[in-house]
Amino acid sequence: ILMSALTILPSLVLGMTSFTRIIIVMSILRQALGTQQTPPNQVIIAISLFLTFFIMAPTFNKIYDDAALPYMNNELAAKDAVNTASKQIKSFMVKNTRKTDLIMFSDLAGDQLKYDKPEDIPFRVALPAFMTSELKTAFQIGFLIFLPFLVIDMVIASILMSLGMMMLSPMLIALPFKLLLFVLVDGWAMTVGSLVSTFSAG
Repeated sequence: ILMSALTILPSLVLGMTSFTRIIIVMSILRQALGTQQTPPNQVIIAISLFLTFFIMAPTFNKIYDDAALPYMNNELAAKDAVNTASKQIKSFMVKNTRKTDLIMFSDLAGDQLKYDKPEDIPFRVALPAFMTSELKTAFQIGFLIFLPFLVIDMVIASILMSLGMMMLSPMLIALPFKLLLFVLVDGWAMTVGSLVSTFSAG
């Protein structure tokens, strides 16, 4: 049971943070650029992890101050420390979850109660609602990122077709133009800054 829990724990922890949205957006961005495996998976995962730590820092600091530190000083029981930490995580998740997703999972759980405060929302409703909301938001951001690169692909394909160069790959010709556009607009800074600003602090 312990080994199974240790296997599931990293995925569970990552599912309760901003990691899901970031890794999906970064993967879609790489696909939109058409650079195949550049940047490699390890780099994308590393960027996503460090951005997750940056975004989750206020929540992690609250958990450390309100739960971990009192527990280490024997001022708080283990059960109370876990409850306090889970409340901070749940607060972050609820603030970044769509109301419609919360309502949907509340109905699926058969919970007819109306929640007066975010603290009243049970964890079994907050977690799947948060992950579903993150997936939707990530794909919306990815769609907006994809559009300008799609336009470049279409323009290059039209030009090549009008010139009669049917055998030349439009993706090969469009790649340097997409990279040039991305560099000129400082694409990495814009993408990272926009991603961070889409989250509400816990």
